[in-house]
Amino acid sequence: MKWANNAVKPLLWLVMAAATNGCGWLLDSATERFASGLQQAVMAHSDPQTVVQALPAYLLALEAALAKDADNPDLLLTTADLYNAYVGLIPDDPARKRRLTQKTFTLLQQGLCRQGSAWCDFPKHSAERLQARVAEAEVAELENLYRIGTIWAAWIQARSDDWNAVAGLAAVKAVMLRVVELQDDYQQGKAHAYLAVMESLLPEALGGHPELAKQHFVRALQLAPDNQMFAVLYAKHYARMAFDRDLHDNLLKKVLSTQIDKPDLNLVNALAQQQAQQLLDSADDYF
Repeated sequence: MKWANNAVKPLLWLVMAAATNGCGWLLDSATERFASGLQQAVMAHSDPQTVVQALPAYLLALEAALAKDADNPDLLLTTADLYNAYVGLIPDDPARKRRLTQKTFTLLQQGLCRQGSAWCDFPKHSAERLQARVAEAEVAELENLYRIGTIWAAWIQARSDDWNAVAGLAAVKAVMLRVVELQDDYQQGKAHAYLAVMESLLPEALGGHPELAKQHFVRALQLAPDNQMFAVLYAKHYARMAFDRDLHDNLLKKVLSTQIDKPDLNLVNALAQQQAQQLLDSADDYF
């Protein structure tokens, strides 16, 4: 069940602010602007290790702000988003990831409830009620729908040995399907990438849907051709399952040979190139 970690990594739009002495002033005078900037600025950072080392201090600063403004839904949800992205970046540490994803999940639920959203306490809904609610979701709810899907996916991945947690995958899939139904190009195809990975979890003989996965991967790449992580996920989850060595190697070699300088993709593409090289290095052992 490593899929969720890999699926979350394309969505790591973290930001590391350069402020060292002015952070306290920023939080006191414009906490929400600070949090929003934190989500937007490190998208341009090309060194994931620097982000991993720096981000905890800013997460703690946001929690300090929450201690004074615990009912602020925007701050709760933004902090949840940043924690979710951070979990996708850190090395595998099962106990730590369970703790952090639980914190993220709690922040998500608190934010939705403070917002007065109909999604408040969604984990307590029966499967039937949740499916009905997803089917009724409207375009205005896209941000919350997508946020629920990504954070829930990471929470499940951190508990991949717990079948009660894994049972939530069906709900996550329904949420992401509704996202693409409402807006096919929402978040530049990232919901398609999630769906593609979920449809690739099992081979066809065991109930998987590899061709449907391929369709979602192709659509994600059509919507965001500069996002190199989509190609890496395509190679890892579809090409390997289909034992298509040519597709696998061609996708990864293209990732390694492509240099894209786009502020909103620098961090993601740096991660993609790291993973592409690792997959190519292990290809002879796999195929």
